[in-house]
Amino acid sequence: MVTIIASTNRPNSSTLKLAQYYQRRLASKGLETNLLSLMDLPETLIGTDLYGKRSEAFRPIQELVTNTDKFLFVIPEYNGSFPGVLKTFIDACDFPASFYEKKAALVGLSSGKYGNIRGIEHFNGVCGYVHLHVMPLRIHIANIRQELDMDGNLFLADTVKFTDEQMDKFIAY
Repeated sequence: MVTIIASTNRPNSSTLKLAQYYQRRLASKGLETNLLSLMDLPETLIGTDLYGKRSEAFRPIQELVTNTDKFLFVIPEYNGSFPGVLKTFIDACDFPASFYEKKAALVGLSSGKYGNIRGIEHFNGVCGYVHLHVMPLRIHIANIRQELDMDGNLFLADTVKFTDEQMDKFIAY
């Protein structure tokens, strides 16, 4: 099972639009995926699902994560790194069943000009700690608002070329 994680809980985010784009493109290449938006996390996550506790609201999310073999994280830049909600999500998931010895691909995005290079590197360190094997080809999409059209599709030739290359390698990974 493959799960795409839109790694922010911000409403109407470019992150979710990009994750949905990846889901459509992967489906067109023959790979069916699940999409988990961190907007779907329980509002009480910090009080109910950390440190060995488990709420009924988080249980289906944990089951999805446990049953996933490969993850594709779409991660926006927040203050020069990745969103705190992503780290809280990782911390709430069971260890080691959630990520240990599984595979992942990373996509960074930002409204600025660096495409979350630093945040992807920070998150790569977290992945190493939980033994989540990250595919070497990481994509960084800068100026995301100029990259997506009105339908939520990437349209600039270079970006489409490089994201397609990443997707093809992710399918084979």
